[in-house]
Amino acid sequence: MLYHILYQLFGGDETALRVFQYITFRTAGGALTALLITFLLSPVMIRDLKRRQYGQAIRDDGPQSHLSKAGTPTMGGTLILASLLCSTFLWARLDNVYTWIAMLVTGFFGVLGLWDDWMKVSKNNSKGISGKLRLGLELLATGVAALLLFTLTDFANDLQVPFVWNPVENISLWLYVPFAAFVIAGTANAVNLTDGLDGLALGPAMATTVVFMILAYLAGNVKFAQFLNVVYVPGAGELAVFAGALFGACLAFLWYNTYPAQVFMGDVGSLTIGSALGVLAFLTKQELLMTIIGGIFVFEVISVVLQVGSFKLTGKRIFKMAPFHHSLELMGWAEPKVVVRLWIVSIILAIVGLASLKLKFNL
Repeated sequence: MLYHILYQLFGGDETALRVFQYITFRTAGGALTALLITFLLSPVMIRDLKRRQYGQAIRDDGPQSHLSKAGTPTMGGTLILASLLCSTFLWARLDNVYTWIAMLVTGFFGVLGLWDDWMKVSKNNSKGISGKLRLGLELLATGVAALLLFTLTDFANDLQVPFVWNPVENISLWLYVPFAAFVIAGTANAVNLTDGLDGLALGPAMATTVVFMILAYLAGNVKFAQFLNVVYVPGAGELAVFAGALFGACLAFLWYNTYPAQVFMGDVGSLTIGSALGVLAFLTKQELLMTIIGGIFVFEVISVVLQVGSFKLTGKRIFKMAPFHHSLELMGWAEPKVVVRLWIVSIILAIVGLASLKLKFNL
């Protein structure tokens, strides 16, 4: 909005307001705005959540050390969602279709997560809405969004493959639309599974966000896209503003969510963050690279799948507990050690993901 008001209406190339035309400037503005909104309003939200007694219900089949966390205010991720959308609305160009796709899909997931959290709080247990219902709504919403984007715009149905020079081109929409829906919904639920320790999901989320902030800028710049041989997506640079706002919101919320957490983000926060990352991967044509950059999220899902599959087939468990971070706790790792070490791994994976932009093989 600020771009249209301050630059187009009252500015121009001859005034200082021309800085609003630069994506880099508006990305920084979006990040700082989201950071300030989240940082300043979090204490107010925490007090209100405590007053209303909206506390977290803890699973009785989890690590016993977590039982002391019962009653910690939850649904704090509502502020992440609000600051992300407000900051994006203020700093991004609103004549860009990708801006609206990102905000609408993320908003849908956030509201769905809020509904899930409310069901848990109102019933005072760790179960919310039906998992099948939630997943069905997620796939339906993302599938419709992807289909509309492909049919109503010139959005390319190409797929970038990590470490491979040439992308896979002209994929059938009957394959790409379900794939895109799976990527977005899968990423959202992967972050949701990872959000089991204080601050754990936020570290990998921020590392992944920074990479996609860079990827969005590169994909939207024809010269950089040609130089790196990535799929050129005209207008995708605006997604850097969205990514900047997401980073700022996560960074500020971490202040209150780090061990010992004063507030939990809840499903509203994890689904907001996860869907935003999934949308960024889809719109920048880097869906497969997400498996590397967001490797922590992917492995958490894999650990659950392997654990459930092994127990059903053999009656034996592979890990002490799934998701994997709980297994590390039961191995004797203190919660802060688990969190920080998985953050370190996520940063390494982010660096590997960035390296893949230049290290490519012509197959």
